[in-house]
Amino acid sequence: MTIYCDESGGLNAGAMTFAAVMLTPEQAAAVHVRFRAVTGLRGELKGSRISLTERAYLLELFDRIGGRAWVAVAKRANLVPAVNGKGPSDLALYGALLDLAVSRWLPETGGVCTDVVIDDGRYDPAILANVRDTIQAGLAGWGRASLADSRRSDGVQIADVIANSLFNVAVESPRAPRITTILAPFLESRVIRVAELTTIPS
Repeated sequence: MTIYCDESGGLNAGAMTFAAVMLTPEQAAAVHVRFRAVTGLRGELKGSRISLTERAYLLELFDRIGGRAWVAVAKRANLVPAVNGKGPSDLALYGALLDLAVSRWLPETGGVCTDVVIDDGRYDPAILANVRDTIQAGLAGWGRASLADSRRSDGVQIADVIANSLFNVAVESPRAPRITTILAPFLESRVIRVAELTTIPS
């Protein structure tokens, strides 16, 4: 199995979310084929660009094909201040959320080789390479961590939609009530699970 990762938001926006989505590459591709055939979407699939109806349909396809997700969520208002009183950097928060989301998956893999694919678009490649190496160390011999251009990764694009959905809920955006309704059955069935981050490891 593969864990596809992408984030949404940031401290300046009031919250950051990080989705770690478990799918095989074949499952991710099948979701895209059906979604694009029905909606006519061309180009990159982004949670910030699709309609609420399209979002709901994508999540239905994700559930139907056997996809599952852990989403780590950090709300600026709920983060415990550091000893020095300063808030965490965007990168520190990103790293902590990534670690939380991926670490929730590893005990559930049963020792099966797992690849972790991380969107390469948020930070400088050298910085993300360090993030990748940290995740690789955590995987040990279980799998491989790699970076991917989201425009060329079906799984990362699905992770983007899920991260964006939880971000809208976290910041109580105008679309949050409808997205909450869309997410409800998936949260109840644990297709999507949420872990809240309140403290950044020092």
